[in-house]
Amino acid sequence: MSQLPELLTVEHLAAYLNVSERTADEYMGNPDFPLIRFKRSKRVFMDDFLDWLQSKKE
Repeated sequence: MSQLPELLTVEHLAAYLNVSERTADEYMGNPDFPLIRFKRSKRVFMDDFLDWLQSKKE
């Protein structure tokens, strides 16, 4: 994960999860996803994303 930036885009998530960008965008639309919006752009902090991903495992 060290090669990823601190603030992730849908493209980063898609590459990391090995899913399409559309699927990654759908994940970002979940109510419990730690999303940050900048107008129409979606971002997530890497640590928040990893915490969210870990919570899905349980």
